[in-house]
Amino acid sequence: MEAALRITEIFYSLQGEARTVGLPTVFVRLTGCPLRCVYCDTAYAFSGGEIMSLDHIAGRVASYAPRYVTVTGGEPLAQPNCLPLLRQLCDAGYEVSLETSGALSVAGVDPRVVKVLDLKTPASEEVHRNDYGNIAHLNPRDQVKFVICDRGDYEWARFKLDEYQLAGRVSDVLFSPSHGALPGRQLAEWILEDNLPVRMQLQLHKYLWEDAPGH
Repeated sequence: MEAALRITEIFYSLQGEARTVGLPTVFVRLTGCPLRCVYCDTAYAFSGGEIMSLDHIAGRVASYAPRYVTVTGGEPLAQPNCLPLLRQLCDAGYEVSLETSGALSVAGVDPRVVKVLDLKTPASEEVHRNDYGNIAHLNPRDQVKFVICDRGDYEWARFKLDEYQLAGRVSDVLFSPSHGALPGRQLAEWILEDNLPVRMQLQLHKYLWEDAPGH
């Protein structure tokens, strides 16, 4: 039986965050997620979707002739066939990134893939789901993201930054204010006050398209 995945959407847009922010990117959004973060903006991807073969997905991606491809969710690693999809996309010559919650193991992810690991903060209400064993599988091209909702989240993220020496382990540590919960200026001031070795990011897509699916 041909390998397949349940897909919520495949679309072409500007990358809204992480190191390639602003660059045209094809997004492959897989359906399903075992987490329920309070600030989730993709709850529409929790269920439904369409079953697609890996070759069909690859064909859809190729139709946009992209340089960058991001596999996201939901939580993409909740579907085992995500791993062969990542390999197939890398084999096709794309620069591939994976957006993952960090709750599931990244050990089997193709080393050519840039992993964007989202460590869940206390205010997400899913902090207990973090698999810190994943940090050992990060390489210098990968990125770690913290979505900051309040001062408590900021202090927690600052502690994890130091505990795991993340700034020296990955290319970027990303601090992102939770949209609508924490003003970006406030987070910027905290980062500057503490002289943290992190990259602050605002979610570009939130400002361009708000929460519209397909962007």
